[in-house]
Amino acid sequence: MSISHAPPPDISLKTRPEQRSSPALVTVVPTSARRRSVPRWLRRTSGPLLLLALWQLASTAGWLPTDTLAPPSTIAAAAADLIGDGTLPAAMAVSLQRVAIGLVIGGTAGTVLALLSGLSRLGEDLIDASVQMLRTVPWVGLIPLFIIWMGIGEAPKVALIALGTAFHLYLNVYAGIRGVDEQLIEAGGALGLGRWGLVRHVVLPGALPGFMTGLRYSLATAWLALVFGESINADAGIGFLMNQAREFFRTDVIVVCLVVYAFLGLTADLLVRLLERLLLQWRPTFTGQ
Repeated sequence: MSISHAPPPDISLKTRPEQRSSPALVTVVPTSARRRSVPRWLRRTSGPLLLLALWQLASTAGWLPTDTLAPPSTIAAAAADLIGDGTLPAAMAVSLQRVAIGLVIGGTAGTVLALLSGLSRLGEDLIDASVQMLRTVPWVGLIPLFIIWMGIGEAPKVALIALGTAFHLYLNVYAGIRGVDEQLIEAGGALGLGRWGLVRHVVLPGALPGFMTGLRYSLATAWLALVFGESINADAGIGFLMNQAREFFRTDVIVVCLVVYAFLGLTADLLVRLLERLLLQWRPTFTGQ
């Protein structure tokens, strides 16, 4: 009887560990990092700077008459004069005070009404229909009534700002309250939270993003309402400077006042966005690519 032996395994085809070539390491650079070779602040300012350069060129070449619109160099000189004699800082202080008072009054009223309407069905039945009806009325059209009711002093100016800001906060806070996930309410109840515990720990944090959005809209509307409000026989403020400049055809001063309005509005919006990042750290959001 013959015994057959299996041939030994062929190990010549196997690669020894020391003979294996290590893979080359390649540094992976994110696409967003490759795109941002140019600083972002430079890209964001290139458009406005180019517009200013074209504006100055058109004025210098005579394509844009200076009596129609002053060139940027003249506007900058006018701004320096207004800042130097203290006229512009004093006007900004008066306008900021009006916006602050109107925003506090209107924001408080809108938020309180939204809480009453959003947290209670009875409050919704009593409040929401009236607010929805009033917000469809153009608040600028109420200026004649405000003058009749409150005169031509500070009251109608502040009331106009308060009215313009209240509706934005009401709508966004109300939507934020009613947009809270029902499963979170059920989970809070299962953990033993009572009615006020649910409101404090679940509903109000869930409505906070809506409040911040409403605050940003309210600030934008507040500056718009200030422009209309300061046209009501104002004797101080940025609108007062604009009315005086209009009488003397000073387009440079008018543009300076418009730039100040825009600057104050952007600064207020930036502060709200910083506050939003601070208060809403628990909610990661998409920031673009």
